Amino acid sequence: MTASLIDSIGWTLLHFTWQGLLIGSTCAILLALMRNSRPEYRYNLACAALLACVLWPAAELTLRLQDGGAGVASMRFSDRMSAAARGGDAGLAAWLQDQLLWIVGFWSVCAALLALRMAAGLAWIRHATGAPLAGPEWQARAGRMAASFGVTRTVRVRVLGNLDSPLTIGSLRPLVLMPASLMSGMPADLLEALLAHEMAHVRRFDYLVNLGQNAAEIVLFYHPAVWWISGRIRVEREQIADDLAARHLGEPRRLARALSELERLQFSGHHLAVAASGGDLVARVRRLVKPHRQALDWKAALPALGLAAACFSLYAHASTERASLQPVLASVKPVADFSSCAKPRWPQASLLAEHTGTVTLSFKVGTDGRVTASRVKQSSGHALLDEAAREGIMKCQFSAGTHKGKPVPSWMDMQYVWSLK
Repeated sequence: MTASLIDSIGWTLLHFTWQGLLIGSTCAILLALMRNSRPEYRYNLACAALLACVLWPAAELTLRLQDGGAGVASMRFSDRMSAAARGGDAGLAAWLQDQLLWIVGFWSVCAALLALRMAAGLAWIRHATGAPLAGPEWQARAGRMAASFGVTRTVRVRVLGNLDSPLTIGSLRPLVLMPASLMSGMPADLLEALLAHEMAHVRRFDYLVNLGQNAAEIVLFYHPAVWWISGRIRVEREQIADDLAARHLGEPRRLARALSELERLQFSGHHLAVAASGGDLVARVRRLVKPHRQALDWKAALPALGLAAACFSLYAHASTERASLQPVLASVKPVADFSSCAKPRWPQASLLAEHTGTVTLSFKVGTDGRVTASRVKQSSGHALLDEAAREGIMKCQFSAGTHKGKPVPSWMDMQYVWSLK
């Protein structure tokens, strides 16, 4: 069971490399086309892309575990990879299979360290909730502003000394942390503009979405597409909060002046909270002061187009192959000539690891009696054993199946039992 679990997790992580590229490049193309649309639409698209990055490998892992840890030979695109291993254990699939324990181990350690980092951030947030409350005037302002934003929860404003930018934490009990340096050195009207920006985050429950982003970044930390999509979510989220705050204030330039003051300060490093300094402050100020339509940068879009085309072509090729593997009905099934079937060679790595199991193969016999295609119907739980069984069945000769007296391509099943006894 442990080996099956490692195989399932390992191949899921490996296959997400191309899955993440497909999702990321598609998201990049769509965001480029939506560059002049409302930030809410781009935000929703980026969130959907990040959710796809989580759900796709989760679905793949679930299927692999249900199949008993089916490895390379039984997984969609893994057939393309396993072809490299047919010449022996030195192929790419065999080498990756040998490294799965190290791959899963490295992923586990890194994910655990990132989870500890997140836990430390949550502990810092818990500690920050004990900071002193701002004066009664600011509590009253926050209450009036929350009501105008349609926020029914009580929003407290606390002052923290070692902070460079306002932060929003919590959802059921939202809290806005204001830096002590800003409270003493920034005009009240600009502070109110920053408070309006934070109130927009409270209204949209952005803190919860941000926690979900951090969880996705922990699990899929090794893929740059996940970090890029998550970064775009944060950029679009800040623009949405800017728009809401500007509409509330009725003075976009006041918010722009407040953000310009923030630009002079060091940005906060507490990414578990939602900070007013998120995104490109200069671009946000420019957008508030002088909005303009963005021209499409084709040079930047070409790499994403190329990646998307490559991934879609692989997917289309695999879909075409799966369509060609549909069963053909025959009134008389093929009959195997067992004298022609050479015993499949036991993979060296599987022999050393003492892997055993039963592989159920479904294969297509052509009109000439030779096997033209095969697939794993039930995995042994070990990718190399599955692939060796497929290699073995390709060497067998059959009497072709017939329909109305004529030979026709047809499918049949066979089991290979790998046993050390």
